Amino acid sequence: MLAPVLIFVYARPEHTRKTIESLASNYLASATDVFIFSDAPKNEKANEKVKLVREYIDTLSDQEIFKSLKIIKAEYNKGLANSIISGVNEIIKLNRQVIVLEDDLITSPDFLGYMNDALEFYERNKKIWSISGYTFNLDFPEKYKSEVYLSYRGCSWGWATWEDRWNAVDWQVSDYMTFKKSKSLRYKFNRGGRDMSAMLDAQIDGKIDSWAIRWCYSQFKLNMFTVYPKVSRVKNIGLDGSGTHSGISNRYDTSLNTSTKKCEFDHPELDDEIIRLFKDRFGTRFEYFVIWNKKLIKKMLRI
Repeated sequence: MLAPVLIFVYARPEHTRKTIESLASNYLASATDVFIFSDAPKNEKANEKVKLVREYIDTLSDQEIFKSLKIIKAEYNKGLANSIISGVNEIIKLNRQVIVLEDDLITSPDFLGYMNDALEFYERNKKIWSISGYTFNLDFPEKYKSEVYLSYRGCSWGWATWEDRWNAVDWQVSDYMTFKKSKSLRYKFNRGGRDMSAMLDAQIDGKIDSWAIRWCYSQFKLNMFTVYPKVSRVKNIGLDGSGTHSGISNRYDTSLNTSTKKCEFDHPELDDEIIRLFKDRFGTRFEYFVIWNKKLIKKMLRI
């Protein structure tokens, strides 16, 4: 049985259209159940764009693109973090596994095949936390022959997981004070990227509202890994300043898979060189706060 796809949309009608159209072009689209979660506008400024998004997704039911389609429209603004946590909670208990997209992600035609095959292959491997559809363009070591690799960090740009892993997340980060005071724990958490400890601090301090950093923290606590493809099945088109939580950047541009060959999964070991290359794609703690403070200042000036 194929995993259902959850798509979280908000106020970007053109991005949403591209996300849906690329998913509809997947080989397994007609065999896949899809749930679209549409968040309500946060303020009057977002009203028109949310309306346009909802008008567009309402046209999809008659097109019979997917095996089934259910649209869930929030009556009040939940924000991305609460939308994803509550939406995944609702669907994963019925299906035991989910594939998740947001409204700014273009997928390759084999995305659904890759994700479903990976979910099946790694389900019994209790060291695997999640499956990522996205990857950076990395210069892999010549000796590295696997078609996938492992990382300490989950990815929110097209991902999948199982019910037992999802239910293991401590959304309250109940041991944060211990973590905050421990240099060794903070250093270890940053194996997935130098920004991770600073992001968790910002989350707890109320400066950001991120489900993903809390998800990654639970992954770290449980010493589990995320499987990434060597060739990306997802491209993020939202780093153009249009998103609520994203600025403008080409740091994460990647090449989308065009091969029709199925990915051959195996059980690779952690590769130190790949881990280093992966980690280097994320900014330092200083860079994180510079970017965040710039965004905060801009937001304050708009008020």
